[in-house]
Amino acid sequence: MISGQLMVSSKADIIAFVNSNPVQRRGILLIFVALGGVFIDAYDFVSLGIGSNQITQLFHLSAFTLGFVTSIMALGALIGALVGGRITDKYGRNLVFMLDLVLLVVAALGAALSTTYSWLLIFRFLMGFGVGMDMPVALSFISEFSNLNKKSRYVNFWQGFWYIATVFSGILALVLYFLGVSATMWRWSVGFGGFLALIVLILRYLYMNESPMWAANNLPLFDAAKIVERTYGITVQVKASTVESVNRSKTVPFSILFSKKYRSRSLLAMTISATQSLEYYAIGFYIPVISTFVFGKGLLHSVTGTIIFNLFGIIGGFTGAYISTRYGMRKLAIWGFLIVIASLLFAGLTNGYVPLLLGALPIATFIFGHSMGPGAQGKTMAALSYPTTLRALGTGGSEAASRVGSIIGFFFFPVLLASLGLSYTLIILIVCPLLGLIAAAIIKWDPNGKDVENEFVEVVDSGEFVTGV
Repeated sequence: MISGQLMVSSKADIIAFVNSNPVQRRGILLIFVALGGVFIDAYDFVSLGIGSNQITQLFHLSAFTLGFVTSIMALGALIGALVGGRITDKYGRNLVFMLDLVLLVVAALGAALSTTYSWLLIFRFLMGFGVGMDMPVALSFISEFSNLNKKSRYVNFWQGFWYIATVFSGILALVLYFLGVSATMWRWSVGFGGFLALIVLILRYLYMNESPMWAANNLPLFDAAKIVERTYGITVQVKASTVESVNRSKTVPFSILFSKKYRSRSLLAMTISATQSLEYYAIGFYIPVISTFVFGKGLLHSVTGTIIFNLFGIIGGFTGAYISTRYGMRKLAIWGFLIVIASLLFAGLTNGYVPLLLGALPIATFIFGHSMGPGAQGKTMAALSYPTTLRALGTGGSEAASRVGSIIGFFFFPVLLASLGLSYTLIILIVCPLLGLIAAAIIKWDPNGKDVENEFVEVVDSGEFVTGV
């Protein structure tokens, strides 16, 4: 590249440029626009958690039916992740970016206006489906837009961004409380998520382009060059003598993620994703409830505690992002699991027997350790462990594993809490980070700084696939 001009003769030139090109100021904007769906997911997650008591009273829910209305979104996300990963590998990142946001706008408004439990379930499922589609494409896009040495940092930004959304959701709930709409706060909060999704949709329409790496692998070289021009603001010239056939991604079976080459990568990313999700969705969704145990009963204490606890998530999320390039994702996951285990054990054994401040400390430490470590690393690891032809499929698999964990956490935590109390429930949950810790200790794969784009996946006429380097 010379003074803002890039000469390319093959897709390898585009991939090499992306891997070596530092992300500029406009690139940071694109990363955060790409993470808009993550923001909506986190915002909605907290807004429904804050309103769980109101929803319970309005629809006369038991612990079982409350667990179902919360877990139905995770079920939708599970299906959306599997469908979205395959669609975005075949048809591109930008198309899915737009489609899932339209679905999120409709689902959020529909959920807010639901008058029956059945309609609430339907719109919560659709919300989950949209979120599940969005996560694989967002992390894939960021990975394919970032340079090789900083990929883990920029992809890991999603975790800090998640907690910014949770704090924003809590602040909005406080505003609604002081405006005197506390009786219907959950409707206003959930409905406002549709407005946020509309803003993200507009920003994506204005600023987002197709992923340069996906374009290099699936579009004619001249078209891919135009996408690089628009994305990076440079002039790209294709050598006149260049003739390169289009090699649009063929459909590959999901089982390729468990082939000899990718088995250990997939197992580690999916195990971390599932166990961190189970621990977080069991605790994180019910932080408003836990806050009433720590700070006192009432909606004001519930919302204030939610904001305070999630501030530690912002600190942990961005800390993990910045140190991931130095220590790697696997080590961060191990350290985070250890912090989570210690926090749950302390909280479970001392609940009700220590002063307020000391009682809040283990929950804050849990959020910090989770967001710095396993909370981000499973999905980030998946986004960096596969070549472009498989990336969204692999990230979708990791997202699906995460949603299996969240379904279990969503569904069983209120049941355990109602039958055993907070102390025993927290101690039982230690099994989740313990399983993740064991997997990270045994499987020693870390994609940090590794160039996986030279790996190839070929689907032959018989339907079988071949992998190589």
